[in-house]
Amino acid sequence: MKNKFSKKEIEDKIKQAFSLNPSKTQIRKIKSLAMSKNVKLNEYKNKFCKKCLSCFDSNNSKIRIRNRFKIIKCDCGNIQRYILRPRQDLNLRPRH
Repeated sequence: MKNKFSKKEIEDKIKQAFSLNPSKTQIRKIKSLAMSKNVKLNEYKNKFCKKCLSCFDSNNSKIRIRNRFKIIKCDCGNIQRYILRPRQDLNLRPRH
């Protein structure tokens, strides 16, 4: 019989796993556990490669910021791009 966890327990397990530097197999288990109960990996999605599931650090990835985009290139060749949005509490005027 499978272990059944609540959403709160799964969120705690995810937070605990990402507090350390998880391996590829641990990230695979975390993703399957999150998908089983439809738990979102919001802030943790940007911490690992979507292709090879390795955790980003200075040894296996290059991070560049260019034109309001954060570009992360993994050693496997995968490139991930994220939009950098200004913080809401700052009164920044949009560019024209």
